[in-house]
Amino acid sequence: MSKNFEIFTDTSKLKFNERGLIPTIVQDEATKEILMMAWMNAKSFQLTLEKKRAYFWSRSRQELWLKGATSGNFMNISKILIDCDADTLLLLVKPAGSACHTGARSCFYREVESRK
Repeated sequence: MSKNFEIFTDTSKLKFNERGLIPTIVQDEATKEILMMAWMNAKSFQLTLEKKRAYFWSRSRQELWLKGATSGNFMNISKILIDCDADTLLLLVKPAGSACHTGARSCFYREVESRK
């Protein structure tokens, strides 16, 4: 473990928003590439801790989803980090395929054109 990390054991102190959700960034552990952003609720967070695979809350479908359940592109958890305010999560993962539903490796594959 790096000296830069401290152990956060009281997950009851996580700050979920008024809808019971917490933003979650997913990053490739090896390449450090940001793969996606999704939302977790308390149940998906607990499942992620237990199963060591990323579970999220779908706001559009109003249901839990296991990333990779239909595609096989699971996000296997290496480490979970919590920001200083305890209101955002960072999952360091070993991806088993692309992160984006479009088939792109990362959901962040489009660049905003600068207007001069």
